[in-house]
Amino acid sequence: MNYLNLDKKKTTTTAKELNVLLADYHLYYQKLRNFHWNVVGSNFFDLHIKFEEMYEDAKLKVDEIAERILTLRFQPTSNFTDYLKMSNIKESSEDTEDVEMVKILLDDHGKLLKQMRKVIEKADEAGDEGTIDMIGGFIGHIEKISWMLDAWIMKTGDKHPEA
Repeated sequence: MNYLNLDKKKTTTTAKELNVLLADYHLYYQKLRNFHWNVVGSNFFDLHIKFEEMYEDAKLKVDEIAERILTLRFQPTSNFTDYLKMSNIKESSEDTEDVEMVKILLDDHGKLLKQMRKVIEKADEAGDEGTIDMIGGFIGHIEKISWMLDAWIMKTGDKHPEA
């Protein structure tokens, strides 16, 4: 049954890239939990709350990505052994310092954005507007959170360059 009116051969590549993004989001989610549990110091209250907000969002995105793979009629990857092999994101130590946590997350955001753009490229080749729309929203959200985290690590008085 092809109720989506999409070419199954073309959506195969989209589903593969979505599975990589699913692995990325699982490791990102767990890293956020790690940082939420283990942040200490004078930035504890700010970061503890922010990391919880971020991991709750990541948890929703994990489900959305898996359900999109299923919508395309493919199987989502669903075990950590495969996630660890597939993911562009690596685990972090629980003794990472607060500012370093934020820098690591910004680096991970770059990896997530790169993978999301791969998904969009493959979805575009397949004429898959549903995936493009979903991932486009994800990109906007990660870009905004990245701006906020970047502003958090800036020194008071620092300015962004003029456009």
